[in-house]
Amino acid sequence: MMSERRLADLLAMWRIRAFEEKVRDLRAEGPIVGSVHLCIGQEAVPVGACDVLEPHDALFATYRGHGWALARGVPAQALFAELTGRATGVNGGRGGSAYFTAAEYGFHGENSIVGAGAPIACGAALAGRHDGSNRVAVSVFGDGAMNQGAVHEAMNFAAAFSLPVVFVCENNRYSELTPIADMVRNPRLADRAAAYGMPGHRVDGNDVEAVRFHVRDALEVAREGGGPTLLECMTERLVGHYIGDAETYRRPGELERIGRREPIARLREGLLADGVPAADLDAVERGARAEMASAAERALAAPLADPATAREHLYA
Repeated sequence: MMSERRLADLLAMWRIRAFEEKVRDLRAEGPIVGSVHLCIGQEAVPVGACDVLEPHDALFATYRGHGWALARGVPAQALFAELTGRATGVNGGRGGSAYFTAAEYGFHGENSIVGAGAPIACGAALAGRHDGSNRVAVSVFGDGAMNQGAVHEAMNFAAAFSLPVVFVCENNRYSELTPIADMVRNPRLADRAAAYGMPGHRVDGNDVEAVRFHVRDALEVAREGGGPTLLECMTERLVGHYIGDAETYRRPGELERIGRREPIARLREGLLADGVPAADLDAVERGARAEMASAAERALAAPLADPATAREHLYA
């Protein structure tokens, strides 16, 4: 039973990895334009977190949000269509890589303003308190966003009013191109939670089960009226901050080192140790890649968004 669950986790992470690698290809080939930020290497955080969210919970991601949307259940074909500007995209091709939303899946959008999702999540949590839905809002942001005023204000507001919010910091060690350790005196960002009177935990963000455990606990605290929690999920991206990033800030051999402890490699190693045949694990990867290749092909067959509809959905 445990192996079945871990295989499901492996598939979920491979779906995200395969999606992001296909996005990288499409960006190079031309169907995707503009700035694109991939979450390759960080797959365990969205997979573990979204596994324990309820359908009515509200998730707010960063511009590195493709993986969170997939983990929340947004169909891959609709995401590919959105990123390639197709009329069949989740927002009709209007949102692109960094701005799409899919509220029907509890995914309330990305935001290219660093940390801006945190105060919006407080609004969703406050609304949930008044509409009786028992909704919990989850705000996702990077380590660099921890130094944004909006994030501080959101955490203070959530703590002061015991709002049902879970703040998830994906600490991939780089605030864009700068090591977070060079920007703060105390690099253990979870310690900041104490200043607001909320629990704060540092989590192994490359371990799906660890993320699942801590997010589940934080959700229970929030639903029972205990207020917000800050989770600092330690992870590492295997790609640049954006497609085209030369990554000159990385130290020699860094990618090779972090590649040995990234979430998919770690889980595969654990499953092999448990006796799961390598052929079964290879089949999981092939299945995910085939699914994403097919989803992208179908998305590209759809018509491009009509520029004449650009003013739709702007004003009532």
